[in-house]
Amino acid sequence: MRMEITYASSSTRDLATTADQSTVDQTPSGSMPTAGRPVKVITLEHPTASSSSWPPPTVSRWRAKLNRMTWTEWIELFLPCYRWIRAYKWKDYFQLDFMAGVTVGIMLVPQSMSYAKLAGLPAIYGLYSGFVPIFVYAIFGSSRQLAIGPVALVSLLVSNALGKIVDSSDDLYIELAILLALMVGIMECIMGFLRLGWIIRFISHSVISGFTSASAIVIALSQAKYFLGYDIVRSSEIIPLIKSIISGADEVCFPCQFSWPPFVMGSIVLAILLVMKHLGKSRKYLRFLRAAGPLTAVVLGTTFVKIFNPSSITLVGDIPQGLPKFSIPKEFAYVTSLIPTAILITSVAILESVGIAKALAAKNGYELDSNQELFGLGVANICGSFFSSYPTTGSFSRSAVNNESGAKTGLSGIVMGIIMACALLFLTPLFEYIPQCALAAIVVSAVIGLVDYDGAIFLWRVDKKDFLLWTITCATTLFLGIEIGVLVGVGVSLGFVIHESANPHVAVLGRLPGTTIYRNVQQYPEAYTYNGIVIVRVDAPIYFANTSYIKDRLREFELEVDNSTKRGPYVERVYFVIIEMAPVTYIDSSAAQALKDLHQEYKSRDIQTAIANPNREVLLTLARSGLVELIGKEWFFVRVHDAVQVCLQHVQSLNETPKASEALSDDYPSFFQRLLGQRAEGFSTEELESGDRQSPVSKDKDPQLEPLLSRRF
Repeated sequence: MRMEITYASSSTRDLATTADQSTVDQTPSGSMPTAGRPVKVITLEHPTASSSSWPPPTVSRWRAKLNRMTWTEWIELFLPCYRWIRAYKWKDYFQLDFMAGVTVGIMLVPQSMSYAKLAGLPAIYGLYSGFVPIFVYAIFGSSRQLAIGPVALVSLLVSNALGKIVDSSDDLYIELAILLALMVGIMECIMGFLRLGWIIRFISHSVISGFTSASAIVIALSQAKYFLGYDIVRSSEIIPLIKSIISGADEVCFPCQFSWPPFVMGSIVLAILLVMKHLGKSRKYLRFLRAAGPLTAVVLGTTFVKIFNPSSITLVGDIPQGLPKFSIPKEFAYVTSLIPTAILITSVAILESVGIAKALAAKNGYELDSNQELFGLGVANICGSFFSSYPTTGSFSRSAVNNESGAKTGLSGIVMGIIMACALLFLTPLFEYIPQCALAAIVVSAVIGLVDYDGAIFLWRVDKKDFLLWTITCATTLFLGIEIGVLVGVGVSLGFVIHESANPHVAVLGRLPGTTIYRNVQQYPEAYTYNGIVIVRVDAPIYFANTSYIKDRLREFELEVDNSTKRGPYVERVYFVIIEMAPVTYIDSSAAQALKDLHQEYKSRDIQTAIANPNREVLLTLARSGLVELIGKEWFFVRVHDAVQVCLQHVQSLNETPKASEALSDDYPSFFQRLLGQRAEGFSTEELESGDRQSPVSKDKDPQLEPLLSRRF
C-alpha cells in the first residue's frame, strides 16, 4: 500500500501555497528549494485511514504464531514436562535431580506438617498437600526448579478465612480447606488460560513485601502457644495476640499458665535451626545443613520425647497411615464466602511463585511463560483437592534449596513426591511422637526470613514513596488484619499509579551543543532553546484522565520563558509550540479532541502547533479525529530537529521588516498573514544559534547540509 508523503516547508512567501505544492516540487534529496535557503528534513509518511488493519496486531501475531507451531510445540504447550523429557541427559542430570529431590523431600515432610498445624488442620493434611500436587506440577508446571507444597503465608490465609466461618475442631473446617484448594486451582487455570496474569502487576512489590513482612510477624506470634504451653486467641491482628500472650503469663491477675519444658525445648530447637540455616547459607560446603534443619529438629524432639516422656509437652498425636483416597470436594454452599480468600491466595501465587519460577528459569538458562506456569499451579491445586489437599503454591525456601542442590529438571519434584509417599506409607507411626513445639520452631525459623527489613531499608534509600507504601501495608496488616491490610495496600498502590498516570512528566527540551539531539533542559543545563519556539515532550500515553494536566503544563511552558538560554533571532513572545510525541504510545479520542481545542486556542493567539515523531497508531488516531488536517500535514515531522529548522526560519523571517510588507501590516495583522510577503535571508549556523545577524550565508555553502548543524559536522 502506498503511503501518502508530505514534506515540511521552510520559510516562504505563502505557507498554504507551499503545502499544496509540497508533493509536486519535492527534490530527490528531500530538500525543498525556496527563494531562501533550502531546509532539508526527513519525510514523515502519513498512513491513510484504510491502512488500519483488523484484527488488531496482537491477534494477528498470535494467529501467525499458532500457524507456525509444530506438533512438538503443541505437545509442549499442554505438557511442559515434554521439553525436558525429550532432551534429558541421564548421565549428567539424574544424579543431581535425585539428590536434590531427596534433600528437599526430607525438608518437606516436617515442614508440611508444621504448616498444616498453622492452617488449623491435622498434620496429615499437610502431608497430603505435599504429595499429589507435586506429581501433577512436575507434569504440567513449566519451572524445573520450583518446589511446590504447603507454605506459611497461604496457611495463615487459610486459617484466617476459615476461622471466621467454623471452629477448627469441626469436620466442616477440613472440607472447606479442601474446597478452597479447588477454587484456587480453578481461578489460577482461568487466569492462565485467558492470559490475565498481567492484572496482578498493578500490585507493587512494596505492597507484597510489606504484607509478607507483617504476615510473618503474625505467624511467629501465633506459634507462641506451642512454646508457652497455653492457648492464645486465634487472630490475624497483632494486638489481640500480644494481649492473649501477656494475659496467659500474668501471675497477678490470673493463675500462671506458662510451662517451662516446651519453652526450653522449642527455644533450643529454634536456635539449632537458625544456626544450621545460617551455616548453610554462608558456607557452600555446608549447604546440606539448610535442608537438614527441619529433619534434625524433628529427630531431636522425637528422641527427647521417647527417652524422657515429659507430660507437659504436647505431641502431634495419631496420624493415619497410607495414601490419600480420591474424594470430590463438598460444601459448595460456602463458595461465595471463600471467594475473597481464593482471590488473595491466587494473587500470592502469581506474585510469589511465578516470580520465583521466572528468576530460577533465568538463572538456569531457559524460558518460562508466566501464564503457562499459572496454569500448571492451577491444575496441581485442582487435582490435589480431589486427594484431600489444601491450597499449595511455590515455596521460596524449598525452591532455593532445590536449585542450590543442583536440580536440573522436574524429575527432582517426582523424587520429592516419592519421598512423601514413603513417609505416608511407612513413617506416620513415628510422627505420633513429634513435639508440637518442634514443629512450631520449624515454622518460626522459616518465616523469620520473610520479614523483609533489608527491602524496607532499600526502599527508604531509593524511593520514599515506595517506603511509605511498604509502611502503610505492613502497619495496616499488623493492626487491622490481613484482608484490610491487603485492600489498603492495593488501594494506595493503585492510587499512586493513577496519580502518576493522571499527572505525567512533561519536559521542555533544549538542544545539546554541537548535536541535533534535544533533551530535558532540567536534566541537561547546557541544553539551549530558541527564541519564539517551545519544544515540549510528553512522557506518557495521553488519555482522558491526563489531558487537562497536559494542557495546563503547556500553557505554563508558554509563559515561563527563560531568555538566559535562548538563541536565534530575537522575538518578544512564543510563535511555535513543538510537541515531541515519541514517548506517547497511545492517545484516545478525548485526548485528540483536547489537542484540537489546544490548537484552536493557539491559533487564536497566532501560535502554530507542530508535532514531532508520533508513532503509527497515534498518527492514525490523530488523522481519524481530523487533527492532522486541522494542523496541516506540513507541520508533522519525523524529528524534533526537522521541526526546529522549519520554525526557526519562520522566526527569522518574523524578525525582518522588509519594506514590501509595510503596506500589508494594517490589512494583515495576524501572525500567519505577516508571514505572507516575508522572505528569509540566509544566515550562517552560528548566527542562527547566537542571534547575531550581521553576515549573510556564503553563496558557496553546500545546500545539502542541514541548517543549524555545527560546521564541525
